[in-house]
Amino acid sequence: MMETSMANLLVRNIDGAVVKALKARAGRHGVSVEEEHRRLLRSALLDPEKKSFAEALKSIPDVGSDQDFERRQGGDVRDVFD
Repeated sequence: MMETSMANLLVRNIDGAVVKALKARAGRHGVSVEEEHRRLLRSALLDPEKKSFAEALKSIPDVGSDQDFERRQGGDVRDVFD
């Protein structure tokens, strides 16, 4: 297991609106402002980046054929809520 050291971080000159939003977010999550700040930093810097919807679509393997997804008209058409 990798040992990590803990450090203190002092952030100065934060816009009042940012502080207010951080306090509100911490309150919604039931944690201190300091803990919410840690969570935000951890998420932004250590979590793997999420793909955009377009990137997710591009990563779908090219398998099957277009006929597998062909829309058929007429015949036995019914409402999906029947």
